[in-house]
Amino acid sequence: MVPHESVLLEEAIQWLAPQDGKVYVDGTLGAGGHAKRILEASAPSGRLIGFDKDQEALAEAAKTLESFGERAMLIHDDFKNISSQLETMGIDRVDGMILDLGVSSMQFDRADRGFSFQVDAPLDMRMNRAQMLSAKEIVNRYTQDELLNILWTFGEERFARRIVSKILGRRERSPIETTGQLVSLISEAVPGAYRHGRIHPATRTFQALRIAVNQELDALQEFLADASSLLAEHARIAIISFHSLEDRLVKHAFRSWQTQEWGTVLTKKPVLATEAEISRNSRARSAKLRVFEKNSGENQ
Repeated sequence: MVPHESVLLEEAIQWLAPQDGKVYVDGTLGAGGHAKRILEASAPSGRLIGFDKDQEALAEAAKTLESFGERAMLIHDDFKNISSQLETMGIDRVDGMILDLGVSSMQFDRADRGFSFQVDAPLDMRMNRAQMLSAKEIVNRYTQDELLNILWTFGEERFARRIVSKILGRRERSPIETTGQLVSLISEAVPGAYRHGRIHPATRTFQALRIAVNQELDALQEFLADASSLLAEHARIAIISFHSLEDRLVKHAFRSWQTQEWGTVLTKKPVLATEAEISRNSRARSAKLRVFEKNSGENQ
């Protein structure tokens, strides 16, 4: 298993610039890497409220942040519900927020989670294992049009029709139950040149299914609809995305907030990982960090 390494860690902390006595939110705790650095940088009295819908990730983060005691509050919930959770706690503004929208090494490398096309595993992909919908359910029960829409919209997969045709033909004989079975079907469906191209032929299909299972883009849109109103004066929000669909939503939201004079986009272009980080952690290659700073709020 590859040790989990938080992507763009130093860059994110530099842009957030945590301060003593302030309150910060990490909407995607993962193993707690970003949260740990925020708490260190905001010592001795800065607080962090962390969210994750993956219970296993939350347990891992609890170990990482144990030494910070009551300065760290961890909540099992989707980041799209941050606004309502903060309201319940009587918090109307925070001094900084961060989202790391990537799938963690813990999720990718645990065979039973079914996120990776590199290992044969149950076809699952649920970040919140309490939810009912899984990749197996989608692959075996969704209609042709629904599957095509998922692969086109969330995966931008140009061979979606061929792949869906293979899926439909196979599931008529027996259910598709593992990642290995799905990878085999995809490999059979696509042209030879695509099969041996720069990226694995299953990459876009697995991305699309993961997004659909976890409703990732819907959650991001819901979060962005509320996020600016949760920021205190001069608070910053940093979001790390890993594919064009997420990055587009973040970029457009930040630009819209700036147009409405709610604040300033601090990163005119996204911050990318250094070659040194990419050499240590190949998953950093596609990461993009964007940062927005709230103004006094008079125009919001």
